[in-house]
Amino acid sequence: MSSKIMSKVYLWMSVGLAITFITGSIVANNPSALFAIFSNYTPIILAIIEIGLVIFLSARITKMNSTTAKIVFIIYSIVTGLTFSSIFLLYNISSIMAIFLVTALIMFIFSFLGSVINMDLTKISTYLFMALIGIIIISIINIFVGSTGLEMFASIVALIVFIIYIAFDVQNVKQLAESDYMNEENLAIYGALQLYLDFINIFLYLLKLFGKDN
Repeated sequence: MSSKIMSKVYLWMSVGLAITFITGSIVANNPSALFAIFSNYTPIILAIIEIGLVIFLSARITKMNSTTAKIVFIIYSIVTGLTFSSIFLLYNISSIMAIFLVTALIMFIFSFLGSVINMDLTKISTYLFMALIGIIIISIINIFVGSTGLEMFASIVALIVFIIYIAFDVQNVKQLAESDYMNEENLAIYGALQLYLDFINIFLYLLKLFGKDN
């Protein structure tokens, strides 16, 4: 049962990532679209929509039908792709592709570890969440401080946290599959969203640390 669920999780995660990167690439090659997205308050609006969609999907996943869940996930992937378009302007395309492959390798390794490890990772979920809160606070402080060292420190810690989150999320999906907490299709979307977020964050932090500027 859990292996069938995980196959669907990885499929939907891949669909979401493909939509995001294709959307970002298309927008990056359209000057008028870029101007519309990155002018005035549009980036803030898009960020609010992204957060809202994640909260909505996570909170309502057990109550909505599978078609709605899939549509919301696809919309979220598109909206993320709109903001993602900036990376195609800021970083060298070969660097983007190399880091994408590295992120995919990390995802594969830690997904495997999450599926076979015997330790109950739910015990460290509180510490992971606290670390994320700390990263957010440091990042906000650094907006005013502008310290390169502090930014690098926060990026490294965030990278480690999201890599651990991969194993945690895989284990969590397997446990939910065994408990019949939600139907198979919705669980696949829920799991795909969690791993999608892990992948995107790891990719962005690796890009920040090792990406080559255009």
